[in-house]
Amino acid sequence: MPKLLYASASPYSSKVRMAAAYAGIALHEVPVKTEDRPAELIGANPLGKIPVLVLDDGRSVHDSRAITQHLNRISKNVLFPRNPDKRLEAEVLEALADGICDCALSMVYERRTRPEEMVYQPWLDRQWAKITAALDLLNANPPKLPKKITAGQLALRACLGYLSLRFGGRWEKGRGRLTRWAARFDEKFPELKSAVPA
Repeated sequence: MPKLLYASASPYSSKVRMAAAYAGIALHEVPVKTEDRPAELIGANPLGKIPVLVLDDGRSVHDSRAITQHLNRISKNVLFPRNPDKRLEAEVLEALADGICDCALSMVYERRTRPEEMVYQPWLDRQWAKITAALDLLNANPPKLPKKITAGQLALRACLGYLSLRFGGRWEKGRGRLTRWAARFDEKFPELKSAVPA
C-alpha cells in the first residue's frame, strides 16, 4: 500500500488525504514532524517538505499537486474532469487555494522562526493583502459543490481549514458566502472532515 508522509496541520497534506479518500485510494498515513527532519522523510524528499507519497515500488511523489495528479491518473479521472475547460477550472482553483496557503504559511513561519523584534511587519501585511484579495474573489463567486467535486474544491476546503486553524476569527469577517461554502462542504462530504487541518 502506498505510504503518505504528512502532518495533520498541513493544508497540502489535508488536500491529498481528502483527495485519496474521495477517490477511494487506500493509503498508509504516517504522521511526521518536519522540524525533526526524520530520515524517512529526507530519504523520500531531500527538501524535507510534506506531503510525500511513497509508492509501492519505492518511488516518491512530492508536492501536493503532483500527488493529486498521480491520484487522478490511478483513479481514472475521479479528481479532475476529462473536459479540458472544466479540468483547467479545477486546476486553477487548486492553484489559487494552494497559493493562499503559501502566503499564510509564510506568515506563520515569519512569526515562528524570527525573534519578535525581527518580525518584518510589511512582509506580513503584503502576504495578508494577497490572501484577502484571493478570498474576496472566491467569496464573490464561491465554486459550486456538485455531487462530483474536483481537486480544486478539495484544495479550497483544506485551505479554509488551515486559515481557521491559524487565523480563525480573522479571515471570515465579511466572507459569509465562503464560510457557508465550507459548512456545506462538510455537510455534503462528512467522510472528509477528519482530514481538514487540525
